[in-house]
Amino acid sequence: MTNPHDSSLEIPKRSWARRILWLLVCGMILFGVVVFREVGKWLVVEDPISHCRAIAVLSGSMPLRAIEAAILYRQGYAPEIWLTHSAEPGATLEAMGISFAGEDYYNARILIHEGVPQGAIRILEPPIVNTADEIEVISSTLSGEKDRSVIIVTTKAHTRRTRMLWRKLARGRGHAIVRAASGDAFEPKHWWRTTGDALDVVREVLGLVNAWAGLPLRPGQ
Repeated sequence: MTNPHDSSLEIPKRSWARRILWLLVCGMILFGVVVFREVGKWLVVEDPISHCRAIAVLSGSMPLRAIEAAILYRQGYAPEIWLTHSAEPGATLEAMGISFAGEDYYNARILIHEGVPQGAIRILEPPIVNTADEIEVISSTLSGEKDRSVIIVTTKAHTRRTRMLWRKLARGRGHAIVRAASGDAFEPKHWWRTTGDALDVVREVLGLVNAWAGLPLRPGQ
């Protein structure tokens, strides 16, 4: 007669439990490795290019974004280039009695250097702090135009977050085509090899999480 308390009957069950746990751990590790390797490529998106009302240059990464905007302008994709006006560090420096021309000033100089007429360059207001502010300013400006389409130029790793923020914040005020600066040295397939690319990926992933959550985190005052 079999002893109901015979511990030898538990051995196969414990063995299978350990195997399943090991498979789960291996699966999670494999998934993590795939995500780690592919996240750089996932961050980079681009929309098909077409003629638009304007080309908007997002703040940051001078001179890459402005140069790309000039290329698109010379190719005839838009009659005007829009620049956003960053609030900082100009406001802080002004309070210290230090003059600062502003990033939009230098982007305008880059555009002129690259063959864009000064009359085709427009500085948008009000001042911005982050990408969400830029989307609000660009979409608000676009809503008053007959042709409500814009090409938004940014850097490679920033393209997915730019597209997501447009869909969340523009609220049907226009159509945006997101394009990356062709001269950007970001390497999507090997983003972990340089500190600059790694920082870009970390910042963009955190920014996307914040966007998914409804932008609960705002820039510090």
